[in-house]
Amino acid sequence: MTQAPLYVTQEEFNLFHSIDRRLYTILVVNLWREPLESMKIIAFWIWLERCGFNNAVTKMLSLPYILVNELADEAVTCLNCSITGGGHVPSSSSSSFSSTSPDSHDIPLIQSLMEKEIDLQFFHRNRISAAQGIEKIVKEVCLRGMKDIMDIAVERNQMTAAPPPYVVQGGEAVPADDRTMFVTFSKGYPVCEWEVREFFGRGFGECIESLYMQEVEGNEQSLFARIVFQSASTIEKILNGKGKAKFTINSKHVWARKFVPKRPKPLSSSSSSSSSTSSSSSSPYEMPASPHFPFSVS
Repeated sequence: MTQAPLYVTQEEFNLFHSIDRRLYTILVVNLWREPLESMKIIAFWIWLERCGFNNAVTKMLSLPYILVNELADEAVTCLNCSITGGGHVPSSSSSSFSSTSPDSHDIPLIQSLMEKEIDLQFFHRNRISAAQGIEKIVKEVCLRGMKDIMDIAVERNQMTAAPPPYVVQGGEAVPADDRTMFVTFSKGYPVCEWEVREFFGRGFGECIESLYMQEVEGNEQSLFARIVFQSASTIEKILNGKGKAKFTINSKHVWARKFVPKRPKPLSSSSSSSSSTSSSSSSPYEMPASPHFPFSVS
């Protein structure tokens, strides 16, 4: 006798994927990332978990938003490498200032997040199974389990215009964000603040206005830092026209790129009053202790 297939209600499906829904909410609501691309990013993390890289999504939910955003960018890099077949793995450089192009695709934060070894060679070797697996997850999991969140994000994005870009006019001061660089460190190879200051001081003199290392507890390692330079031209010199640069500080690899803030945009007046309790009212770079969302993620 043929057994009838088990029917899973939408509520049960959402509950099973509640963690994935929460991460998707952070990407499209708090960080204002593109909804369809964000579905592929979620499918990428689910696919990795099915490949044995356990608890990737859970780990990301405990991170500050700025790291979640950087990890999402690295996930897009891996997607471009595995699904489109683009990208290549660069050879390591021993020089102190070795700039790499945006196509060089280093993924230091993903490597730090995983408990197993992973690099872009992994995605190149598994590009066929990755493309098929991720596409299947988008169709079977993301479109079913996250479409309600996507619809809300798309509607909000259409109703809210992006703020105009800042225009620097003659004689006016350049805002700090335009003079800021974001750097990441390899897990297991801690870099101290004094090492960063000394490194850039040797190359560019007294160029740092302020430096903000990730705040950690006890003996934990900072995985990123923000450096505000006295002049935006210093960043141009460091990156040398590239999107990302790789350095070696006391034999420890450091990746740097221009800081691009994800500024929260004001919700339109037609939004529901519940938006005042949503995560969009908090900084997109901090992970609140108890995130609130404008709708249920369960």
